[in-house]
Order: sequence, then C-alpha cells, then structure tokens
Amino acid sequence: MAEIAVSLVIDQLLPLLKEEAKLLRGIDKEFADIKDELECIQAFLKDADKRVSTIEGVKTWVKQVREAAFRIEDIIDDYMILVGQQPLHPGFLSLLHKVKTVIPRRRIASEIQDIKSDVRGIKERSERYGFQSSLEQGPSNSKWHDPRLAALYIEESEFVGFKEPRKRLIDWMVKGRDERTVISVVGMGGQGKTTLAKKVFDSKDVVRHFDIHVWITVSQSYNVEDLLREMLIKFCKQKGDIAPRDISQMDRGSLTKEVRNYLQQKRYIVMFDDVWDVHFWDAIKFAVIDNKNGSRIFITTRNLEVVMSCKESSFVELLELQPLTQEQSLELFNKKAFQFDYGGCCPKELNDIACEIVRKCKGLPLAIVAIGGVLSAKDKNVFEWQKFNENLSLELLKSTHLIGIQEILGLSYDDLPYHLKPCLLYFGIFPEDHIVRSKKVIRQWIAEGFVKEENGKTLEEVAEGYLIELIHRSLVQVSLLRIDGKVKRCRVHDLIREMILEKNEDLNFCKHIISDAGQSSLSGKFRRLSIATTYDFFPHIEGFPVRSLFFFENGEPYKHCKRRIPTPTTYRHQHKILKSIGMLQNLETLEVKGAIRELPKEISKLRKLRHLSKSELSLIQLKDGIGKMTSLQTLRYVDLGMDGVAEVIKELGKLKQLRDLGLVNVRTQDGSILSSSINEMCYLEKLYVSSSMTGNGYDVIDLHLISMPTMLRKLTLSGRLQKLPEWILKLQNLVQLKLMHSYFTIDPIKSLKSLQNLLMLSICFTPCFEELELHFEDGWFQKLKELHVGYVDAMRDIIIDKGALPSLTKLELIVQCELKSIPTGIEHLEKLEVLYIQTVIILSGNKGVELQVQLRFSTWNFTTALWDFNNGV
Repeated sequence: MAEIAVSLVIDQLLPLLKEEAKLLRGIDKEFADIKDELECIQAFLKDADKRVSTIEGVKTWVKQVREAAFRIEDIIDDYMILVGQQPLHPGFLSLLHKVKTVIPRRRIASEIQDIKSDVRGIKERSERYGFQSSLEQGPSNSKWHDPRLAALYIEESEFVGFKEPRKRLIDWMVKGRDERTVISVVGMGGQGKTTLAKKVFDSKDVVRHFDIHVWITVSQSYNVEDLLREMLIKFCKQKGDIAPRDISQMDRGSLTKEVRNYLQQKRYIVMFDDVWDVHFWDAIKFAVIDNKNGSRIFITTRNLEVVMSCKESSFVELLELQPLTQEQSLELFNKKAFQFDYGGCCPKELNDIACEIVRKCKGLPLAIVAIGGVLSAKDKNVFEWQKFNENLSLELLKSTHLIGIQEILGLSYDDLPYHLKPCLLYFGIFPEDHIVRSKKVIRQWIAEGFVKEENGKTLEEVAEGYLIELIHRSLVQVSLLRIDGKVKRCRVHDLIREMILEKNEDLNFCKHIISDAGQSSLSGKFRRLSIATTYDFFPHIEGFPVRSLFFFENGEPYKHCKRRIPTPTTYRHQHKILKSIGMLQNLETLEVKGAIRELPKEISKLRKLRHLSKSELSLIQLKDGIGKMTSLQTLRYVDLGMDGVAEVIKELGKLKQLRDLGLVNVRTQDGSILSSSINEMCYLEKLYVSSSMTGNGYDVIDLHLISMPTMLRKLTLSGRLQKLPEWILKLQNLVQLKLMHSYFTIDPIKSLKSLQNLLMLSICFTPCFEELELHFEDGWFQKLKELHVGYVDAMRDIIIDKGALPSLTKLELIVQCELKSIPTGIEHLEKLEVLYIQTVIILSGNKGVELQVQLRFSTWNFTTALWDFNNGV
C-alpha cells in the first residue's frame, strides 16, 4: 500500500516537476545574466565615485544605478539561500523540496525580470539626457574654485596658536645639519598647514638665509615634468637668469639634470605645498640635489605616508599639527567674529554661546575662522547666536560662507583609494563625539566585506592597515593607544563627520533615525540603519532590506526590539542560546554576555566564526566539534575547571589560526595535555591562563611550552608558579607580561630583565625568599614604560639605580607598611609621568603611627601623583 501511495504522489508531482524544471533552467540563465550585470554596475559606480558631479540630474541618476545594484544583491542572496536549502542527496525529499520551492522560484524569476526592466530604463535615461557624458566631463571649470588659496593670505592678526611651531620650523630651516633635510608639516584639512608654512617661508630669517627661495603648489593632480619645469623657471626668474629656450620640449631626465645643475652651488629652500601622492618624493628627489650646503625641502601634506617615504634617502624633520586649545580657539574666534565691533572682544552676554560654538570646532582653525566670519555679519544678540548654534550642522551644509569647509575636507575623501572610502564612511554610523574601539570597527569592516585578502596576512591585519592609513591621511584621530603603540580607540573630527554624513546620504550608505519623527524620512534603498531614538521604529523599517543595524541608546529601544531580535531563551530559570544559531552560517563574531555558561553544540557548525568570547565559557557540549572551527582567531575565556575537559583541550590544539586564547580555572593535572595543544598554536599573540582555586589558594600553573609561539606578545599567568618558567625568558617578542598570585622562591625580576622588548610588567606575589628589597640595577628594562608591583608581605625597600628603567612613564606600587618611604633612586626616572602608591597600614593598638612621604625633586613634571593610605586594624 505504501508503494502505491508513493506512486500516486509521484504521478501527481510529475507535471509540476516538469514545469519547475523548465522554470529552473530559465532562472539559472537569468541569474547568471543578472550577476554579470551587477559586476558591470559595480565597476561603473567605482569609476563614478572618482568623478563626482555637481549636476543634480547626474547625481540622481547615479543614485538610481546604485539602488538597482542593491536590488540585484538582494535577489542574488535570495537565490543562493534557495539553492543552499537543496538536499544533498537525490530522492523523494529532493522532489518534495523542488515542489515546495516552485513559488519562491517564480517570485525570484519575476523580480529578475523587473530589475532587468529597471536597468534598461536607467540606461535609456542616461542616453536621453546625456548623463554619462556629463559625468565623464567632471565638474564644470567655470564653477570650480580652490578654497585653499585663502590660506595664503591670512592676516597676522588671525595667526593664533602657531608661535611655538613657527619658531621650531624656523630653527630647523636655518640651523642644524649641512645635509639636505626634508622639513614637513602634517595635519588634517583646515588645520592651518599652509598658513603656518607661509608665515615661516616669508620670515626674514628664512629669506635671508637661502640663495634660492621658491614656493610650489603641488595639489592632487600634478605632472612631474610640469612641476620640474615650474621649479626651473622660478629659480631663473628669482635670480634674474634666462630659462633654457627649449625648456618646453624637455623630458623628465633633461629637466632633472637642468635643475640639479642650477642648484649645484646654491643653498636653496623649495616649498612644496599640499602634497598628496606618496610617490612624490621618488619623482623629485634626484632633481633637488644634496649639495651639503644646508639646503631644505619644505612639505605640507595631509598624509603622513608622504613624509615617511622621504626617510629612505633624506633626513626628515616632522611637525604634526595639534588642534588649538580652547583658549587659543576663543582668541581666534573673537578676532574674526568681532573684527568690526566690540574691539575684537566678546560681550559678556555672548560669552557662553561663543564658548559652546568654539568647542564644536574641536580646535580646527579653518572652522573657527569661517564660522567667526559668518557671525561677524550677524546681529550680536543672544537670540540670533543661539539659533545659529542650535543649527550649526545645517549651517555648515547650506551657508555659502561655510561651503568651503566641506570642499576642503571633501578633497581628502576624493583622494582616497576606493577600498578605503567605505571604511571612512562607516564612521558616520556612530553618533557625534562617539569614541570607537578599533578592534570593533575592524571586525565590522570585515563582516561588511570591505576588507580584501592579502597573501600572508589575516583579514584583521589588512583591516588594521586600512585604519592606520586613514589615520596617516589625517581623516581619523587616535583617542587612545595600547601599550605597544597600536590604536585602541579612535574617532573622527565633527566636521569630518558632517562631510561623511553628506556622502552617506548621497551614496545611500546609511540611514539615520535620530528622533521620534525620524521614520517619516525613510525612503529609497539603504544598506545600514543607525538608531538613536526611543521610538518604536520596527513597523517602519520591516520592509527595507537592511544589512546592518546599530543601536546607540539604552533602555527603551531594547524594549521595542527584543520581540523581533533573537535573544537567549529562559528555560527552568537557566539562560540558553537557541540551537537555531547554527543556521547563521556567515557569523564571524559572537560575544556572549550575561548568565549563559553553556553553548549549544550547533555552534560548531559556524565554520566562519572568527571571534568567540564569554567571561566563563564551557565547551563541554562542543568537545566533538570545537576542533572543526578552524577559522577561530579569538577564543576566551574557556572554563577548564570541570571533569571531562581533556577532550576539549585536545580539540583546542586543532585551532591553528588562534591569535588570542583565554583559559580560566586551569587545573594542575591538565598541564601536560594543555601544553601540547598550545605548542600547536604557531600564530598565538595573546595568552591568558588563570588557575583554579583550591583550599590552599590558587592551584599551580604547570605549563611546559617547547615549541614556543614566537609571535606571542602578551602573556598573563594568574596562579601559583613557585619559580619562573624558563620558557617565558625565550619569548623575546613579549611586550606585556602579567604574573599574578605567584609564590616565587627566587626573585623573578633578576631573570625577567633579559626580556629586551618588554613594555609593561605587572607582577603581584607573596615572596617566599629572604630578600626583602627589590633592586633595579643599571641597564635593566631599557624599554619598559609601565611597571606595576604588588606585594602582600613585608617589603623593606625598593631601589632604582641610575640607568635602570630609563623609559618608564608609569609606576604603581601596592605594598605593606614596612616600606618606609618612596623608592630609593626614583629621581632617576626622568620620563615618569604617573606615580601611584597604595600602602596598607596595619595598626596594632598604636593610633599614632604615621607614614611620611616626601618629594624632594624639582626635575619632574608629573601628570599624576597619588598616594592611597588604607588603615585597618
């Protein structure tokens, strides 16, 4: 009977299957065609982004092309999901699947036809109105002007905050070495590079020091031959000589030779203003001869890489401009805003508003001067100024006086290589003044597909290079550095952010909802949505194909969205992650927070997962699958304090790509098998191991690493060590070492001095040896920047010899009351900025006990000096 039933079902399905097969063949061809169309569109958009047009019709047309690309991407995704659901083995289930997917396939086929029709319409409009040719012509020359020229004509009265940089630059010009030297000023657009350079270049000390004194504006697009030709003509004109007659016909080699010959016996200074190309120095270095006569090359640039390229064949002096202080900013603002009245001083009733406006400029001279100029023509009353202040962002976009700011900053965006543009635009997703974790934004770039693979590098390493380039181009600012000099947190200047937001709107890169009424502005296609409101916005966005969703408010938004976003479920008062997480095949980062301890075994299906972290992570459920997650680079903090973890530890050895591993509750008996697994991790850069607690305190950490992970840079061991493991001393790339809760029988400091590249050392232990003093001898720890020492037993003295710890900037001591004074020889630490001493004083019935600490040095400039005295009985 069962066979008859199956036969009847098949008979009924056959007509449908034949129809579906015909449809399938058609979809496959249509799908291939639409993929080819997408590649062509993406190539066009990449080229169009280089030729930004100011014609509104062209901008609208390009926007339509971009939205068509979004639609094609969505169709491709739908099709790939449908194909991915196809059973691996043919049979009855496969037949049922094909029948089940007839309707979705028809829908996809219909959508492909619709988008192809739309693309044809877009092409027809381009031909009808000449959009393509208009785009290729670029901006109209009649409307184009260079807003940077104004920097050459800044009045002396507006020259604020550059006194010290000006003096330093002039000293570099007229003093110092005889060899040719490149002197550079680096900073973001509008920071005053050209203004400062012009004041230095025209100073009497510089003019009279050099035989030849020439200013060349380079800018973004330049021709090397024309540049050399202009240099030679200006040289000759300044000295009253006649330029070669055939100069217009000379090639690069002939021009280089002529310039070299002309400069042979002369002390010269050539100013190259606004250099963008990192290959610029290669183009002119042979022409500007090093005649050992104190000649100078003066460069201004937004890109630090331009300066770094000069170091290969010349001495370089670098000045990186810093933002003006609030005081300097107010001085400059008042000179501009009240240039025609009030004697250049701000009236009292406007002082608070002026301070707020200036604060928003973040020390950028261009913005301060431009905004001050606009306000100089407005009525000087609180109402007008407050209204202007509240709408400053809008004013920056619409005011004809302030458009120059966006043009100048926009030049930096236009100069970016195509792969860096979306990375910069990503900063527009975050709220104003938001400090961004570099690790977070790098992982998001990777997930978005912005980062391209490079041989021999992980995607994280490539993305880090992207971030560094944006920083070197003065588009992203560093907020905080790690101890090893890597960027920990960063941000963009508010005016750069305004420029980014305008680009985001033009490119449909991201849509922002910043108010309860924000949903009314949702239109068109967009890929990312940034939410900063308490409004229940989901009903208004459910029809939009959003790829990335960002929340920047706590409380209310979560209440509105938790019903629609998958969250851990509660079962018998235990939080669990849904098994369906295994369906997220493209998930790359998973950070688990809260009371969840165990992960479902389905997570092992996430073969693209790169980063997995949780405060205490149990992998017992994954012991048969964790070793297959070979894309993992971050795994922390794995709890090994339970029975049955031996298999888990063995599996860890299969994770060859791990860079960051954190382990907690490690037991002594598991030391051997754990050592074997860690020895397999050749690329490990960061290792955290914390032992389990026993009745006698922390358990012993017993690791024997034979095949040392040579890339290891950060190591934390929290638990009993008794003696310093010998393998630690072989980690010559180590920059950070933390040894906590150790019971050493031999002073470890004497051995650790051999780690030549150590930048931070934190050591906290109860010494089980008789020496009650800690002695840092001459030559020890030459690169160490931070030292944290904590003792829970008596320590009589800490001695620092001259020549020890010469790079130390931060010293933290946590000691008992046996330490009678601050460390002996601390005056030798000339770079010390932060001194923190926490002393636990135990009173034994004598309430008159006092600890006296005296500073007797006058050579220091502390930023922080803190003593924390804790009294207890």
